[in-house]
Amino acid sequence: MTPTASADFSASAASAASSGHSEGDGATAPRADCIADSAGGLTFDVTDHGGPDPAHLVLTERDSGEDVRLPLTPAGDGRLRAALPSSVRLAEGRWDVFAQVAGEEPQRLAPGLNDLRSLVDRVPSGSRGFVAVRIPYATKHGNLTVRSWLRAPHAEAGELLIADGQMTVSGRVYGTAITPKAYAEIRSRKDGGAALRSELAPHGDEFTFRVGYEELDAGRWDLWVRPEGEDGLAVRVARLLDDVADKKPIFTYPTARLDTERGRIAVEPYYTSDNDLAVLVTTATAE
Repeated sequence: MTPTASADFSASAASAASSGHSEGDGATAPRADCIADSAGGLTFDVTDHGGPDPAHLVLTERDSGEDVRLPLTPAGDGRLRAALPSSVRLAEGRWDVFAQVAGEEPQRLAPGLNDLRSLVDRVPSGSRGFVAVRIPYATKHGNLTVRSWLRAPHAEAGELLIADGQMTVSGRVYGTAITPKAYAEIRSRKDGGAALRSELAPHGDEFTFRVGYEELDAGRWDLWVRPEGEDGLAVRVARLLDDVADKKPIFTYPTARLDTERGRIAVEPYYTSDNDLAVLVTTATAE
């Protein structure tokens, strides 16, 4: 954690009073170290503001404005600590992180050292019927934000095997059981677009299914599984259980080009800004 003078905590908070919950400049903000645990909880350590007044860590959901307030308590070495246990639900979205001393405006925090090792290859039990994921990250302005997912149930994407004009998706379901009626669904995002079924091969809580590229029209397609068949819930296939908040620019896959009855197409799997698995199909000119 980069040391910040105790006086800076209050001075910066005062300078932010006119803007309230603003994005601010992370270069001048006090920093918060984050430690993640395998259950989905987070611990935040920030510099002690140096006064007797109580302080809170405030997480504000960017779209709704909903706040979650956590007490900051002395942790030694000139630090204050706040704990966000997995039992406290955060709605799915982006939560900006602030510190607030009693009687002052909330002040934006910058990311310090993040220890996210417990998130890598995390395997939740799924016994609570939902999967909670919280990943702290730095915004483009250098501020601290927590990306939260809350999926009930959840289908975690694993290995993607791309060959011979098709993609085989492997994954695991949490929070529900795969029944003999289960199948996968490839849904077009177009209004009134097709929803194609694919046979789902179960292996306990794990599954595989095939996406045949030749069946897809131009457009964007989202991948779902229905563990209980058409009478049960549709579960979005996503990759959440690691330490990467935004998969889209990092997880890239080869583009396949093939001839179909409707012409030549180019097909590229990708992760959306919400880390959901999707497929983009475009028309392609002959090489």
